[in-house]
Amino acid sequence: MAKLYLVRHADAGHRSGGSEPDELRPLSARGERQAAGLVDLLGELPITRLLSSPYLRCRQSLEPLGLHLGLKVEEEPRLAEGTPVADVLDLVDGLAGTSVALCSHGDVIPDLLDALLQRGARFKDELRWQKASTWVLTWDDGRLSKGRYLPPPS
Repeated sequence: MAKLYLVRHADAGHRSGGSEPDELRPLSARGERQAAGLVDLLGELPITRLLSSPYLRCRQSLEPLGLHLGLKVEEEPRLAEGTPVADVLDLVDGLAGTSVALCSHGDVIPDLLDALLQRGARFKDELRWQKASTWVLTWDDGRLSKGRYLPPPS
């Protein structure tokens, strides 16, 4: 059965007021450990694609999994911070029936989960989106119908 794995990017420290754009903020040492832990969590699943926000911390969160699975991490602008939920839903609807991991941000993920609830999806767990956590969402007749939460790897 095809599933969508919705990953919140791993730890990247705190936003700073520095001169470098936030889009280029890399994972922290803790985030690198979490990204490696995603391999243990998701590495044996039949994932066929990896899509990531263009932000560096999202790409880096999926890169170890990509190496393990032999998949390239594809940048997807509709997973970037601030993306309207309608655009994210268009992306997700176009992936119907595929086993894909998406990596996004702490504003996009709750908006998407809320929209899926409004469409009738049922979630086994309360809504949350810790860094490096994953929502496992199941396709049913071309729609995401149910989901469960996987906490961040330790």
